[in-house]
Amino acid sequence: MINREFKLVVFDWDGTLMDSEAQITHSLANVITELALAERSHHELRNVIGLGLPEAIRQLYPDEGGDLIDTFVERYRHHFLAGKHGASVFFKGALAVIQRLHRDDYLLAVATGKSRRGLNRVLQESGTGDYFHITRCADETFSKPHPQMLLEIMAVLDVAAEETLMVGDTEYDLQMAAEAGTASLAVTYGVHSRERLLRHRPLACLNDISEVGELLYKD
Repeated sequence: MINREFKLVVFDWDGTLMDSEAQITHSLANVITELALAERSHHELRNVIGLGLPEAIRQLYPDEGGDLIDTFVERYRHHFLAGKHGASVFFKGALAVIQRLHRDDYLLAVATGKSRRGLNRVLQESGTGDYFHITRCADETFSKPHPQMLLEIMAVLDVAAEETLMVGDTEYDLQMAAEAGTASLAVTYGVHSRERLLRHRPLACLNDISEVGELLYKD
């Protein structure tokens, strides 16, 4: 049975649909070494996944100025696109969930901290671009946890907040959903702990992306 409480399902990308943690953290670490910046721990690097890149850099280096951010962004893109630490892959079951929801006429969207260039690249490489009705990236609007990305998606698709479900692995996703007035689901295999996610009162914390389908199709 299809649960039509929600019409629109919005997915975060990195850490929710795609396992890209290693590629992101290694790219950040490479830039830090290249620019001779103060080292940051693996935990600190993981923690900024989900933010727009300038916002992530400001969190890692709050005392640095705009010149560093511009240089860091340029070098990060170089290292990420070089892909020396292996290509990112979908989490097991993620593609099947997307395909099933698309087949059953849910509106699907992506709200991501990736750049437009980066998201378009991975959508093309994975062949998944046609599944999503709209996508929003951090370099097009405000970064998470600001709600603007999600508000724009709902406005374009003409869907009410109570008909929208946000699915993400970080507290930035859940904060964005709360500020936009939508429900949220958390997945626990990404970068933020279950304890952190539960503070933002998602409908559930899921251990497997396939459980999104189970929830939406329950009797």
